[in-house]
Amino acid sequence: MLRAMKTHYDYLVIGGGSGGVASARRAAKHGASALVIEAKAMGGTCVNVGCVPKKIMWYTSDMASKLRIAKEYGFGQVEPEYANSFDWARIKQKRDAYIARLNGIYERNMTKEGVDFVYGYARFNKDGAVEVTAKDNSVTTYTADNILIATGGAPVKLDVPGAGLGIDSDGFFALEEQPKRVAVVGAGYIGIEFAGVFNGLGSETHLIIRGDTVLRKFDDLIQQTITDKYIKSGINLHKRSSVTHVTKNADGSLKVELNGGASEIEVDTLIWTVGRKSLIPLGVKEIGLKLNSHDQVLVDEYQQTNVPKVFSLGDVVGNVELTPVAIATGRRLSNRLFGPEQFAKQKMDFENIPSVVFSHPQSGTIGLTEKEAIEKYGADDIKVYTSKFTSMYYAMVEDVEHKDPTAYKLVCLKSQNEKVIGLHIVGDDSAEILQGFGVAVKMGATKQDFDNCVAIHPTSAEELVTMT
Repeated sequence: MLRAMKTHYDYLVIGGGSGGVASARRAAKHGASALVIEAKAMGGTCVNVGCVPKKIMWYTSDMASKLRIAKEYGFGQVEPEYANSFDWARIKQKRDAYIARLNGIYERNMTKEGVDFVYGYARFNKDGAVEVTAKDNSVTTYTADNILIATGGAPVKLDVPGAGLGIDSDGFFALEEQPKRVAVVGAGYIGIEFAGVFNGLGSETHLIIRGDTVLRKFDDLIQQTITDKYIKSGINLHKRSSVTHVTKNADGSLKVELNGGASEIEVDTLIWTVGRKSLIPLGVKEIGLKLNSHDQVLVDEYQQTNVPKVFSLGDVVGNVELTPVAIATGRRLSNRLFGPEQFAKQKMDFENIPSVVFSHPQSGTIGLTEKEAIEKYGADDIKVYTSKFTSMYYAMVEDVEHKDPTAYKLVCLKSQNEKVIGLHIVGDDSAEILQGFGVAVKMGATKQDFDNCVAIHPTSAEELVTMT
């Protein structure tokens, strides 16, 4: 394992996630000496227990959905044989091997670009230096002209009796076998993605949410479309429900009590997806670092904390908790710190950032929701275009249960030539579709600009440039 060759650097990064590594590599390209300190595995949440392995599991579940309708396109009967042939342990083994390769790629890229790295737990001492405790309990102290805190976050569990009997989102990726019955707690994107994966792969799936719809931070079109689809696809959706007690049965299964014992379900696995907390390096009080009420690091628009020469970005700060945002922010920070004068004022723009949920079907969003637009500009200045239909992909499919909905919405500002200030889509390939339309919205496209683009036929995305 490569270790640092010295103890003082131009740039010291605590956290080997995507944002921290990207920032260190960019600093090195500008000629700065850089050190990355990582406690576990390079790549952070996204690579190890987030975006990457999650997307592999989404692909796996999506493959199952394709097998279900294969006969509709003239192939031989696939169900129910395919369900009995799925090997969870095998896909986990292959997925873990893929992640291990990515960890190695992160290390090799840093080595190639002159970035040193060490593994261990970092803490600040009273002098503002960073002490790193390795697995063998040895401690090495490092100093730097500039320090970046990019330590990310970690999942949390509800504080209810028996909560420890459940697992969190990290635990999902450690499952050695597929549970026959599973309960997912939480209406956010992580819970919705997990529930979709389990249901697609044939597990009896329970989704426990506090409100009436899932994905409540998203536009109503996305909330309602995904909620309705999940119910129709067989997910047991427990609305206006909360877990109040968890106990283990004699056979190892779990009894999950809802709403103070008013109802209960029995499952093999319980997964908490009720939020995440910031992972703050130890000893931040030693340097007087200011945090908000959620224990997130307070920074200005240039990622500067209240402590001179100490910066922070990514999930540990909050704001927009997306891997590409952390990467872009980290690169801009290093451009300012170590790059030529032309980068002196470069900063991250957190407006109009596209994001997707790998639900079943996928959902994507950029800009303001309809409600947010009305609150900001007033109902009279907002024009909304919507379209709901069934993709041609399902033209040969007779079973309605196996047809995923498609729904699109444009939120436009009348006073600015119907500038598109919000775009929300649900349907197959939404993630790929949104990337291109995200560029248009970021550039300030109007509804007329959308209309002026000739439709590609037959596609679902053409509906976005033909809505009236």
